Amino acid sequence: MSPSKSLRILVVEDEILIALELESLLQDLGHDVIGIAASCEEAVAMGKNLAPDLAFVDIHLSDGPTGVDVSRCLTGELGVTVLFMTANAKRIPEDCAGACGVIAKPYTERGVREALAYITSEQQDERQAARTMTFVPFGALRREDNPQVS
Repeated sequence: MSPSKSLRILVVEDEILIALELESLLQDLGHDVIGIAASCEEAVAMGKNLAPDLAFVDIHLSDGPTGVDVSRCLTGELGVTVLFMTANAKRIPEDCAGACGVIAKPYTERGVREALAYITSEQQDERQAARTMTFVPFGALRREDNPQVS
């Protein structure tokens, strides 16, 4: 994905104010938010029907801590790139459920921008990616090197 490409983004978040705020930020950054899902079932159905490029996925949704399941389905079955957005990174499993990073909640505009830059960069070299308090790429990083994902 090139940096200038407008991404089709699915927001998976059960807190509507957070979802709408993120939608507005993503649109301001030039991306197309194609849907907002509040549960695992909604997210999977939207992923299948709308074919997003990227999904921002909260871990804890209206039907419980099902964001991990959403990530596994979107990445494994549909080939969607997933970023977790959560205040509870400890719920992210060792295999990261296919996601390529996490944005800490409460998120910042800077964290979202950094995550999008990482996703859209043609050179996704995790060793050179900036680790911040707001966005942590997964990939080759080991959990013991990354206290935010332990």
